[in-house]
Amino acid sequence: MMEFEEGVKKMLVTGSVIAMLAVVIGAFGAHALKTRFEGTNYGETWETAVKYQMYHALGLILIGILQFDTLLGAQSIFSTASWLMVIGIILFSGSLYVLALTGIKKLGAITPLGGLCLIAAWLCVAIGVA
Repeated sequence: MMEFEEGVKKMLVTGSVIAMLAVVIGAFGAHALKTRFEGTNYGETWETAVKYQMYHALGLILIGILQFDTLLGAQSIFSTASWLMVIGIILFSGSLYVLALTGIKKLGAITPLGGLCLIAAWLCVAIGVA
């Protein structure tokens, strides 16, 4: 069996768990919250949150793979990218979930901060592979 470096294993597990949660949350929104979202655009907000969560969960898995020492060599920028991506998922998708559930529009001010974290994470990935 292949031995993983600790950082690699953490990112692969974290990305996998966040992806699993995206499927669960997406199904919950599509079924349990369907009537709650009728007549509003909060269903679309929920769907956007789920999509971004899944995309970036896959991004975390990619970062985990890129952290293999034999692939690109150990680079701390991938660790930075992974933290930014986790924080970005929480802020971006999390704020949209809460907005869709509560209708509190002021929470939308948090969403761009999450987006900035996600952008910075992808920039770190680009720098790491360059």
